[in-house]
Amino acid sequence: MRRPIIAGNWKLNKTPHEAILLVDELKRELVDVTGVDVLVCPPFVDLSEVSDALVDHDIALGAQNVFWEDSGAFTGEISAPMLKDLGVAYVIIGHSERRQYFHETNETVNKRLRAVLKHGLTPIVCVGENLSQRESNKTFDVIKDHCEGSLSGLSVEEMKKAVLAYEPVWAIGTGKTAAPQQAQEVHVFIRQLLGKIFDADTADSVRIQYGGSVTPDNIVLLMAQPDIDGALVGGASLKAPSFSAIVKGAKK
Repeated sequence: MRRPIIAGNWKLNKTPHEAILLVDELKRELVDVTGVDVLVCPPFVDLSEVSDALVDHDIALGAQNVFWEDSGAFTGEISAPMLKDLGVAYVIIGHSERRQYFHETNETVNKRLRAVLKHGLTPIVCVGENLSQRESNKTFDVIKDHCEGSLSGLSVEEMKKAVLAYEPVWAIGTGKTAAPQQAQEVHVFIRQLLGKIFDADTADSVRIQYGGSVTPDNIVLLMAQPDIDGALVGGASLKAPSFSAIVKGAKK
């Protein structure tokens, strides 16, 4: 049985002061919730203070990106050792916005993934198609390309330490959501693909999140699908009541 995992991706939102207010509210809302892995992924400038605020709490800390080198002359970048020292446990890699606006490729995603695994952090590797690709019936081609390229060279043991997130790009921040059956269809494809790249046991054990306008209203139906193991939540993670409701809905 795969344990549900709900991640809040705050994107470019919340000052350190605002972040602490949100985390304090989440701690109150989720104090009695068990059986679900919960994490928040604030901007880099918030990580230190949020890390301190989450001491002795079950909510984990994630980062939104990472560079593949440990140190060096890479102005503006953040390394896995830096994140680990701050108490970060998870790192989002290859988010569709990173691919779209900052020209991330399967190759750079793979390098970041290896850096994260090297330092004992858990990667959340994002894959997904945009609207034109879906309308051109290329969804599975895109997913296959993202998975094979991003996960290239990983061992079975490494793959089992990773989380995948299926992001239908056309549903991110648009209010559109893939129907639960649509999402399940892609999740099944990803799991079958993992079985071919690695093996059946690995495919069955890897958690695959859904990310695309997840709300308190659709989380229960999404989580009812047998191959959807959680959610990568964007806008709804910026307010404690909605994010808490999603976490509680995932437990149902």
